[in-house]
Amino acid sequence: MRINSKDFRVRPGERVKLREWPTTVKPICATKKGYHKLLNEHAEQLSALQQLHYASSHYALLLIFQGMDAGGKDGAIRHVMSGVNPQGCEVFSFKQPCEEELKHDFL
Repeated sequence: MRINSKDFRVRPGERVKLREWPTTVKPICATKKGYHKLLNEHAEQLSALQQLHYASSHYALLLIFQGMDAGGKDGAIRHVMSGVNPQGCEVFSFKQPCEEELKHDFL
């Protein structure tokens, strides 16, 4: 399963016309059972990669889930991270900055 990310990229300086860009990805599997099988395969692969990264203590993986409220982030995280050992993870939640944080410089 590969999603061609070039379908969703915009070149720097290019003017974006949203009606010309795809908003959905073509279905990868024909059935829900196919998606569950694919999810299990990817969860196993992610688990193996996590063990490799954890053992090497040299690299890390950063996942960012961004979206509107009720955009499906929780469900996506639950499915994607189902094969990962939570002891090897750190989770941070980023909310809207408070008034005091807005007074400070970005960096």
